[in-house]
Amino acid sequence: MGSEAQIPEWATTPCIMGIDEAGRGPVLGPMVYGCLFCPISYKKTLSTLEFADSKTLKEEKREELFESLKADETIRWAVDVIDPRVLSAKMLRKNKINLNEISHESAMGLVKRVLDMGYLLTEVYVDTVGDADKYRIKLTERFPSIKFVVAKKADSLYPVVSGASIVAKVTRDHALQNWNFDETAENMHRNFGSGYPGDPNTKGWLEHHKHSVFGFPSLVRFSWGTCESYFKGGVEVLWEADEEDDDASSRKTAKRQTKLSNLGFTGMKRKSEDIESSGKGRCKFFQSRKLEQLSHF
Repeated sequence: MGSEAQIPEWATTPCIMGIDEAGRGPVLGPMVYGCLFCPISYKKTLSTLEFADSKTLKEEKREELFESLKADETIRWAVDVIDPRVLSAKMLRKNKINLNEISHESAMGLVKRVLDMGYLLTEVYVDTVGDADKYRIKLTERFPSIKFVVAKKADSLYPVVSGASIVAKVTRDHALQNWNFDETAENMHRNFGSGYPGDPNTKGWLEHHKHSVFGFPSLVRFSWGTCESYFKGGVEVLWEADEEDDDASSRKTAKRQTKLSNLGFTGMKRKSEDIESSGKGRCKFFQSRKLEQLSHF
């Protein structure tokens, strides 16, 4: 999503980009990464466009500035809207991906997208996530031809990042206002406030929309610690597959194999077909019912 119209003539001249996010902390809605880019020759003009950290601007002013930058032929922008379900799934998967890693990948994805469109990016300014120096090194290793400046409060220091902040914030606001609920319960409403955990309206909305079995609507980032307190009286779900037992068994097997190999013994590997047929290593549901995998009928 962004201003991906016909590539302007200035795309092949050295360009500057700013990157910032909106919605990192809320328990509701997407996290949005936004970028703004333009020719380096337009750098001084940016400082006259009243861009500022979006958090310091009223909604009406943000909307006004967003419309003005969209109409400016010397400015382009793009966003990455990360669905709350994607955030939760990544943070709760077996090999967890934390929010900093998700943020880094989103920012780097925007840089790659703009480069692939044909823009000559030479300078990129980023509002830091985590340690600024480590983040800068990570970005430079990925894109060695670009000069990166990574700083705290970059959205208040560099107009190009301020513009990106406005892009991200307005996009997130619109996403919340126009959110299409997958759920169809009759008593659902949109009075969820800012989406931040400390907002009384958000707390009330979470309390009203919790379900003892199915949890929350898809708008909620259920991986957030904020959600745990709402399910003290929830229904406990027991799964037939016990991953911890399987993991423990795998670790013991690996240790046995290591000890044997140290003594000079090597075990014969069983064919994958035999393992599948025996049911070992598979879900307990299949083992208990003696179900086998068939290659043909």
